[in-house]
Amino acid sequence: MPEGQRGWITRIDLRNGKATTFARGLPRAQFGGAIDVAFVGSTAYVLVTLVAPDHVVGIYRVDDRNSFTVIADLGAFSETHLPPYPVDVPTGLQYALQPISGGFLVTDGHHNRVLRATLSGEVTEVVAFGNVVPTGLAVSHGTVYMGEAGPVPHAPATGRVTSFDLNAPTPVEVASGFPLIVDVEFDRYGNLYALSQGDSPGDVPPASPAAANSGKLLRVNADGTFSVLVDRLDLPTSLDFAGDTAFVVTLNGEVWRIKHVSKL
Repeated sequence: MPEGQRGWITRIDLRNGKATTFARGLPRAQFGGAIDVAFVGSTAYVLVTLVAPDHVVGIYRVDDRNSFTVIADLGAFSETHLPPYPVDVPTGLQYALQPISGGFLVTDGHHNRVLRATLSGEVTEVVAFGNVVPTGLAVSHGTVYMGEAGPVPHAPATGRVTSFDLNAPTPVEVASGFPLIVDVEFDRYGNLYALSQGDSPGDVPPASPAAANSGKLLRVNADGTFSVLVDRLDLPTSLDFAGDTAFVVTLNGEVWRIKHVSKL
């Protein structure tokens, strides 16, 4: 679990909930820093954002507990390939890191696009959007599934899950109807889930969190709707599965375990 303010990656023992430090010394930021982590084999890679100009915005490989190597400079690419509208942060606000063959996909919720970064450091744009605020990613059988938080104020209709093919990246709506979708994930049975951070607090500045205790774990249905499985989650930010158990990380650093999700 990344902790951006500390510059740490924390490991959680799923048996007893004990937290230990997996790696430390990453660039820190009050809002940003280490924001996502993914493994390729036994090697961990960390997505770091909002740390320019003092540090590289990009993907860091964890070499050992206290050392890292930048493998992709996403900030430099973003600064030289700005979207066709004014932005507040030229280096972008990257959100999710998803391994694919030969590298990673990365969402940028500020520049409204998905980037591809190879393990050798080449960065390209896969697809760009309007003001949808792309968030979490999941991949199944070559299809990319993506959460969309939607523009401010966050309306249920603009909280969506979309999909696209990497070879023909034209987004298609999969489901909509809940605001601030911040992550998507498959369970071991192939069911797709989404995480809504919750109700919009109104016409607030971009990147403001949802109202407290209004988050929801959702199942994505084949008819384009969502089913609410768990509600009253307090500011959830990411979702993952181990078997039939869901783990939800919250903005305040808590990790919640939800068992037997496929039976809910």
